[in-house]
Amino acid sequence: MRAVQVPRLDGPEALELVHVAEPAAGPDSVVVDVAYAGVAWPDLLLTRGQYQLKPEPPFSPGAEVSGTVRSAPDGSGLTAGQRVAVLCGVGGWQDTVVAAPDNVLPLPDAVSLRAGAGVAFNYLTVHFALRRRARLADGETVLVHGASGGIGVATLQLAKAYGARTLAVVSSEAKVDAAREAGADEVLLADGFLARAKELTGGRGVDVVLDPVGGDRFTDSLRSLAPEGRLLVVGFTGGDIPTVKVNRLLLNNVSVVGVGWGAFLMGAPGYLQEQWRELSGLLADGSVRIVEGQAYDLADARQALLDMDARTLTGKALLTVRGGD
Repeated sequence: MRAVQVPRLDGPEALELVHVAEPAAGPDSVVVDVAYAGVAWPDLLLTRGQYQLKPEPPFSPGAEVSGTVRSAPDGSGLTAGQRVAVLCGVGGWQDTVVAAPDNVLPLPDAVSLRAGAGVAFNYLTVHFALRRRARLADGETVLVHGASGGIGVATLQLAKAYGARTLAVVSSEAKVDAAREAGADEVLLADGFLARAKELTGGRGVDVVLDPVGGDRFTDSLRSLAPEGRLLVVGFTGGDIPTVKVNRLLLNNVSVVGVGWGAFLMGAPGYLQEQWRELSGLLADGSVRIVEGQAYDLADARQALLDMDARTLTGKALLTVRGGD
């Protein structure tokens, strides 16, 4: 089968499209023929050896895919030909994947295979962030950094589904439309977002900030919080990992909250399926509509990561493996 591999930890430029043997499937494994594979920020970090998960080269990146079940064990609730999303962790950028049944998520009829490749990693991370870590309440205001990216779009949609007001922060005018299409109530440019957020909330501030960017926005994000506000730390696509002076937390009784969804899953059997049941309902009734991402050919995986690194992407990037509707 075809596979995009990292032969050495020299960044996306080193990626190679190779032919390898199909992965071995045990009696309790689900075999899925991949239609599309998601592209996420951890994939870029993996190519440089900068992610907390550090597989030995050669390996295939790819935390999530969509596809159809080729075979599944009895009692798994999965059947051959069924359309699914799969949470892989790594190894998704190839023709066929093998997974445990608990990591295979049946797609609602309303979600295409192309959209399905971008749902698990981003939307379940955001679900964990908003529902479990922030305890988001109906009527609260959520400010979203990186709002035109995959995590940002997922946050705007889920926050709206949970009854929140959404303020989207984008880096340029070119990304405004993408944020509005994802459901932002207001769109703010990153330059000067603090003053604008205060203005839009009558000086009170926002209840929740979701930040996958980090860097030099962090202090102003803290300043933008209302009393008892929560700043959700999701990642550091801006490159720099910020620090916080804890006296700032005392001033307004605000919190900085880590969002380590992958680490949490390792110690919480059944939580992934619990999340998927709730998200599937929102997908099925139209409360959340997955925006199909920008698709690259599998052979162009290198370019997808380079575009991500250059921050020229809007929405979720995908790799077309077999394709399909």
